Amino acid sequence: MEVSDDGAGINREKVKASALEKGVITHAEAERMDDHQIYQLLFSSGFSTATEITNVSGRGVGLDVVKQTFESLGGKISVSSTHGGGSVFSIQLPLTLSIMDVMLVQTEDEWYGIPVSSIIETAIVKRAEIYKAQGKMVTNYRNHVIPVVHLSEAFEIPPSNKAKHSTFEDDFQSLIIVKHRDYAVAIAVESLVGQQDVVLKSLGNYLGNVKGISGAAILGNGDVILIIDTNSLLNE
Repeated sequence: MEVSDDGAGINREKVKASALEKGVITHAEAERMDDHQIYQLLFSSGFSTATEITNVSGRGVGLDVVKQTFESLGGKISVSSTHGGGSVFSIQLPLTLSIMDVMLVQTEDEWYGIPVSSIIETAIVKRAEIYKAQGKMVTNYRNHVIPVVHLSEAFEIPPSNKAKHSTFEDDFQSLIIVKHRDYAVAIAVESLVGQQDVVLKSLGNYLGNVKGISGAAILGNGDVILIIDTNSLLNE
């Protein structure tokens, strides 16, 4: 993936002079550097060409964090530039990674991600509107009776130890309506957290194929969540 602009480009000599001033490189190293190597200095920790420190620039924290993030995913980032003609940032990521838009949900103390592409819509219904028919839990959805699968039961999630109080969730149930084959199914969860783009990572050969799970992702706060494969989860 490439991100480009048509601005003034990167001032090669300014980058080199700033790197020398901050001790990032020596004069001997500077003489041997080509344009690509000089532009890569922008990703050095603590490096900045700003002459003054402000709330948004001059601290040398920015591109080095970006580089570390891509490298932690097994990828890399580089930059090329033409003075007066703009810059191009090139990003490479492993084919085993993909960016997915998911709905974050909570059940007991566990968080999961459900791909937005699998979701028809979300709903909050009264618990009394979920009932048993022919041995299965169902609810009325747009004048149709559809099955309800409780995520905590499907994954056998043990009840949390948190104290129970009379809350909104006691009387209402959050549902994720997904398409399965040719009909809709409601997945019951404790709460809807929000929508977010995540980088999907395979579980690898160590765990193998886990029913109902397509992979994992790391959230911005460092928490790891499992991504649900709704087709696998709902197959009997």
